[in-house]
Amino acid sequence: MNYIFIDESGDPGIRGSKYMVIASLLIDNPKKLNRIIKNMRRNKFKKELSKANEIKGNKSSIEVKIHLLKELNKVKNCQIFCSILNKSNIHNPVLINDKNKLYNCIAGDLAHQIEIKGHVEVRIDKSKGKQILRDDFNNYFKKKLVQNSENIGNINIYHSYSHSWDGIQFADIIAWSYFQMFEHGNDLYTNLIEIECNISKIWDK
Repeated sequence: MNYIFIDESGDPGIRGSKYMVIASLLIDNPKKLNRIIKNMRRNKFKKELSKANEIKGNKSSIEVKIHLLKELNKVKNCQIFCSILNKSNIHNPVLINDKNKLYNCIAGDLAHQIEIKGHVEVRIDKSKGKQILRDDFNNYFKKKLVQNSENIGNINIYHSYSHSWDGIQFADIIAWSYFQMFEHGNDLYTNLIEIECNISKIWDK
């Protein structure tokens, strides 16, 4: 069984951030991630995390984020994928005027990088309020995921609250880390990531 956790950093609007990052963490057993955060909550960061229902790149302390990334490096059988969009190079008027289509486009680029076999469960941070938007995302993501994978099984996609899924919190920190590098030139966090990251730069759409 394959598990994919997805989150983003930056915003899909033309104004705002220069870049948008969507990151995914592919893993064979999400319990490995659950144990890391469980230990953080019980031990070293008990006081800080007792006041927070989740770990977030834009809210958690530097120490929490560094520790989480270092612990992630110890996890076997996982892969990281990132799609980085430079929004200044968007020329397609449909994408300029529709944030949801732009988001799906970046996520589709991400899915196209991932090669998997067997069944897959995808968990993405719940940001789309309408079912029709979730369905549009699901259909597009599945289409792109299948294109680059052989012998793929069932694909189940769930739009879930990040505070309920530790894997999404890891994806959040990964996306935030690469956003810091591209948007602000801060590579402190990406330099800590020892797991090979498959990066796709979307400079022209």
